[in-house]
Amino acid sequence: MNNLDNFQGPIGVTVVYLLLYYGLMLNVLKVKLKLIKAYKERGERFDRYRSNDPEMLAADRNQLNLLEHMPPFLIVLWLYAVFVSALWATWAGASYLVLRVLYPFVLGRKLKRGIPTRLLFVTFGSYGILAFMLLHLVWSII
Repeated sequence: MNNLDNFQGPIGVTVVYLLLYYGLMLNVLKVKLKLIKAYKERGERFDRYRSNDPEMLAADRNQLNLLEHMPPFLIVLWLYAVFVSALWATWAGASYLVLRVLYPFVLGRKLKRGIPTRLLFVTFGSYGILAFMLLHLVWSII
């Protein structure tokens, strides 16, 4: 039995996380191109970085929020898989992924005034999963 067989779950979680990240990057590009066209039709110039367009802000927030959480998630996932349990890492990582997939739907297509309160479920749920893995990891090492 190959040692990598034990880590198929965490490998799958990692691949899906990366696919989600690149999918959100493609969404940013799609929204940007759509807005460039819409602004041009109105005779205006779309400035990607100075625009307060709610649709662009939401697309950016979705992608950048996932990026902000990528290092801690992947580091904790793999440390947990190696030192505690690859199976538990798979389940915790998959649960985390579900919450991350929900983030864009909970945020919505347009971001108007700050971050909506309804995102707390997704955000704190994600933090809770990371905290569980990290604390269990530390407990196992001690």
